[in-house]
Amino acid sequence: MTNLVPRPTGHLAKATRSPVDDWPDEARQLADELAALYPAGDPLPAIAGAWIARQKRTNTRQSYARQYKVWDQYAREAGTHPFDARFTLAEAFSRHLETAPTLVPVKGGRRGERAPTGPPRSDTSRANVLSTCSSFHAYAVRARNEGADPFDLVARPDIDPDYSPTKGSTEDESARLIEAAREDGPRSYALVSTIYTMAMRLDMTLKAEVEKLSYSEGHRVLEVELKGGRHAVKAVPPGTGHAIDVYLAGRTTGFIFQTRTGKPLDPKYVWKLLRRLAAVAGIANAATFHPHVLKHDAVTHALKAPDAKLHHVQDFADHRDPRTTRRYDRRRGKLSSSPAYGVAARLAERLDTKTETENP
Repeated sequence: MTNLVPRPTGHLAKATRSPVDDWPDEARQLADELAALYPAGDPLPAIAGAWIARQKRTNTRQSYARQYKVWDQYAREAGTHPFDARFTLAEAFSRHLETAPTLVPVKGGRRGERAPTGPPRSDTSRANVLSTCSSFHAYAVRARNEGADPFDLVARPDIDPDYSPTKGSTEDESARLIEAAREDGPRSYALVSTIYTMAMRLDMTLKAEVEKLSYSEGHRVLEVELKGGRHAVKAVPPGTGHAIDVYLAGRTTGFIFQTRTGKPLDPKYVWKLLRRLAAVAGIANAATFHPHVLKHDAVTHALKAPDAKLHHVQDFADHRDPRTTRRYDRRRGKLSSSPAYGVAARLAERLDTKTETENP
């Protein structure tokens, strides 16, 4: 019988890899950028990288890293290490965001080059930045087991849950847009049809894979990854399924919507495509049209159906909370039923009567 010899206490195998090797690209990139700004041995770059690494989705990691750097730069320019920041500095940062210009791409500049020439952030954008900063500091407090989150008491902008800056389209306008996409080509037609008829977010659409297309209970379905890392099986309407099949032309692997090199379509390309198609379709807000308008319209139009049930539309829209779906329902019809039209009509009648009296 072979005797087992215990390993001496405290003995560790020689490290062959760093935990950083398992981080996603966004986490490593942020940690590297911060390491170039802080003294060797400062724990902030590693903690910031670990905080980014724990976020589940690529879009979230990218957004959090971008928003955190705004705060990090502000704190350093104020002569304060972020870990030493207190409520007063965080509150001043909140006020700073109200007027600070945003970074926008430089025309004719280097790839990725941005300049602070954009308009100040909206209330929603500022709320997101402050929430991101609070998330980082709450994580850092736990990771370092000391200190406090300086953003804990900072007031966030009041966001009206029923307000949405998204400018919706009528069902006729949506039909014209899809017709324009069909004339543009098989990929455009399949892409626009998928986003609209399946109420898809752009990121989940571009990550969808051909292998995830299948059948369930007699329905054509597509398994997708939702916001927050959840998964769902969505019904593929026959017309949309046919458009996808025509576009795929027998392809059975890879991203559904991909480039010739097999990579998923660039979101920026889709934004430009939709604005071009919206202009062709004669949609009034073509210059500001964006992918989420399609999902917004799909949910709004679904709620207009005579037999619409809120919980069915909630599932269709992939909303976790029914209150999110109800926002669409409360906004629906507000413009067409606005008393503004009646007020203006009665005013016009009085003005016409006055004109006729003065000029018989």
